Amino acid sequence: MKRREFITLLGGAATAWPLAASTQQPAMPMIGYVRSESFDDTAQRMIVGFREGLKEAGYIEGQNVAIEFRTAEGRLDRLPPLVADLVAHPVAVIVGNVPAAKAAKAVTATVPIIFVYGGDPVKDGLVASFNRPGGNVTGVTFLGGLVGGRRVQLLHDLVPQAGAIALLIDANNITSAAELSDLEGAVHAIGLNSVVRKVASELEIDAAFATFTQQRASALVVGNSPFFTSQIKRIVALAAQNALPASYQQREFAEVGGLMSYGSSLSDAYRQAGTYTGRILKGAKPADLPVFRTTKFELVINLKTAKALGLTIPPNVLALADEVIE
Repeated sequence: MKRREFITLLGGAATAWPLAASTQQPAMPMIGYVRSESFDDTAQRMIVGFREGLKEAGYIEGQNVAIEFRTAEGRLDRLPPLVADLVAHPVAVIVGNVPAAKAAKAVTATVPIIFVYGGDPVKDGLVASFNRPGGNVTGVTFLGGLVGGRRVQLLHDLVPQAGAIALLIDANNITSAAELSDLEGAVHAIGLNSVVRKVASELEIDAAFATFTQQRASALVVGNSPFFTSQIKRIVALAAQNALPASYQQREFAEVGGLMSYGSSLSDAYRQAGTYTGRILKGAKPADLPVFRTTKFELVINLKTAKALGLTIPPNVLALADEVIE
């Protein structure tokens, strides 16, 4: 792959690579920002949140800090060389989603690494503990894969007549096993059956929806996953085509036509990652920064989609919503 990846930055406007600024100002610290998936619209929102956090910490891109962006475009095998190249620059800190952070941890034990993660970083081996991470890794966890019970219950409140509930799971996500256990337990607790499909590609997503229809699933919960975040429009469109009321983790799904979302704010999680990055640039050590656990959860309901599906949202559920899209 090319040494410098080109991405279209926020707002669609042509923007000079931060590398130009770093070339002109060699003393400026550089951040390596790595993502396993593409820099799509949702990822751009995360970047906005990250820049806000940096600003809160006193750093503004192009003025006193540079950011080198890299993406593996969904190919996890590309992450190690991407990270190795950033380490060779050298960068002062590496920020990434969990596949990128795990790859970075395998490459370097000295460059600080900050992750943003929807699972348990202790159980998955990223840090020694939440309060004392140890080593060169710390970050933010939004526990997105572990609120499945609440998501299932909210979906059942919207679709009380549902029979089997479909569960779409990312086969490659390291949080998937815990998330699936959480979701299946919640489905069975309300007396329903689940139809589980684990997928690892776009074509497998299409095939999964065909299976959901064949097995007469009447509602859908989509798992938490960077891969699914990169496939927002495809998944929402397939749910609409198959008339499946669906629950998602990120609000961006509801904003493009998904029925409902419940989970942590990714933008807020990346904002916190930005403040942690600023603290490290000022001399803090990852080992001394406790893993930050986000507590901001939001329920978003799309009334237009509910109407298209013939659903009436119960008043008690509407009252819980942080945002209603009309």
